[in-house]
Amino acid sequence: MKTIIDDMLEKPHQGDSTYTSKDFKPGVDVRWCAGCGAISVLSPAQRLMPELGIPKEKIVFISGIGCSGRFPYYMDTYGFHGIHGRALPIASGLKIARPDLSVWVVTGDGDNMSIGGNHFIHACRRNVDMNVLMFNNEVYSLTKGQYSPTSHRGQITKSSPLGALDDPFNPVALALGASATFVARGHDKDRQQLQNLLLQAHQHKGFSFVEIYTNCRIFNDGAFDLYTNSDTRENHTIFLEHGKPLVFGKTKNKGIILDGYTPRVVSLEDGEHSINDLLIHNEKDSTLAFILANMTYNEVLPRPMGVLQNLTDRSSYEDRVVEQIQNEVEAKGIGNLEALLLGSSHWVV
Repeated sequence: MKTIIDDMLEKPHQGDSTYTSKDFKPGVDVRWCAGCGAISVLSPAQRLMPELGIPKEKIVFISGIGCSGRFPYYMDTYGFHGIHGRALPIASGLKIARPDLSVWVVTGDGDNMSIGGNHFIHACRRNVDMNVLMFNNEVYSLTKGQYSPTSHRGQITKSSPLGALDDPFNPVALALGASATFVARGHDKDRQQLQNLLLQAHQHKGFSFVEIYTNCRIFNDGAFDLYTNSDTRENHTIFLEHGKPLVFGKTKNKGIILDGYTPRVVSLEDGEHSINDLLIHNEKDSTLAFILANMTYNEVLPRPMGVLQNLTDRSSYEDRVVEQIQNEVEAKGIGNLEALLLGSSHWVV
């Protein structure tokens, strides 16, 4: 039986079909700390939504616990604030039950890589069609500054006063290893670039993972300054563009070549190498994606930003579920729930 809620969700957007970013602002105070990187992610997300051409009632934002968990409150769409680490199973269930919805998950490095880590790798391998935005500030912020799965060895935090002993997770490499079909990285200081990455994630049919460097001004301020500040980022990051050579530097005077499977920085000014010698980015090449992902913690190499991988040769999980159900219905008929419950042997008292 169709419920009132079903009818409401299926009802198309009425009136003017053109949204603006204001239509996705709920009119509540943003409770993040002043200068929090999450604020710089919220704006691109709100600006992007009108470009999708989707009725607001077809968009859902789901979060777990952490500073990132507030995100659904600041988007005037449907939303769900889940418990710690459980945003992905909630989102997976919703997408399977309602494949027509645009499902977005907003999570953090602690929420997603620690208590939610098992859910993350399985959502990746299943290729559920959802967009996962992971705010990475390399620390637990909501619980006041403990080290997280992405904190660096030696990092001084409230729970590692002598320095963390763990090596950090490399989120994009973990996503690639778990078979995510779309993997990208951006940061909070370039809103236009980030908005473009979110658009590409939405356009991808399958599991989309976007790691977003977000500064925590209170507990880990300046963690990404080398890669985000305008005076240093050109020399320490490289923005990946499909089909384009890997060039970087303030004057685009450096590039990346492969020495076997090892990336190496070369100068384009010494006469030994030209742009024609450089590695060409191919987001359909899984091997190259791993090579780029593993440049992350190399102090000599620039930090890759942009889309590392975008594969389109795998069906999404919810499409496989729908196909399986349709095949069963065609083979056996719609079925009768009452007959199933009563079984082959029953009586009336």
